[in-house]
Amino acid sequence: MNRDDFCLKGEKVNLRRLTIEEIEKIYFWNYEEENREHLKWNGPYAPLKPKEKEEFVQGYIKRLNDTEKYPVPAHLGIFTGGKFVGSVGWYWVDERTNWLENGLVIYDPAYWSGGIGTEAFWLWTDFIFRKMDVRRVGISTWSGNIRMIKLAKKIGMMEEGRIRMARIVNGQYYDSVKMGVLREEWEELRSRPPFRIQSSIGGCDE
Repeated sequence: MNRDDFCLKGEKVNLRRLTIEEIEKIYFWNYEEENREHLKWNGPYAPLKPKEKEEFVQGYIKRLNDTEKYPVPAHLGIFTGGKFVGSVGWYWVDERTNWLENGLVIYDPAYWSGGIGTEAFWLWTDFIFRKMDVRRVGISTWSGNIRMIKLAKKIGMMEEGRIRMARIVNGQYYDSVKMGVLREEWEELRSRPPFRIQSSIGGCDE
């Protein structure tokens, strides 16, 4: 896991490979931090299984290594001002049809609602389209995660499907929501992103 092999650079954020130290920070945010607000929104209908730190770290590394044959790593860290604040990831829904979904999580609520997530998700989605032979990129979320739905819409995804009352969170039913964008739609959208952005790929200078 070479942290210097590339870096996606935006105006507010950099996206780069995760080190073991940063994977350990993800464990901290998921299992040890008192304020785990992100877990209330990031798939709360599938609670995290208890894990020791070493098991978590090794499992994370294995997932990263399993995708080394692809041009895009399974996960990248989100950095702003040199601080690690979140991560982006992708996974196959059906590799036979080049169908993948991506996602994003900002662990520290102090970095929510400041444009960090929007820029990171735009960079990440654009990178996937540039490097992967996929026709579409999508997300799966739940109707209670209003922030993620708004974020996906902001970068150009549209709602494609809704399974009513399919998720249970805190004893209440919510819809399962599918959103996505096609390659030809993205080619048009990337020429006029939803905010001023200049992206490049190179070494991080943080």
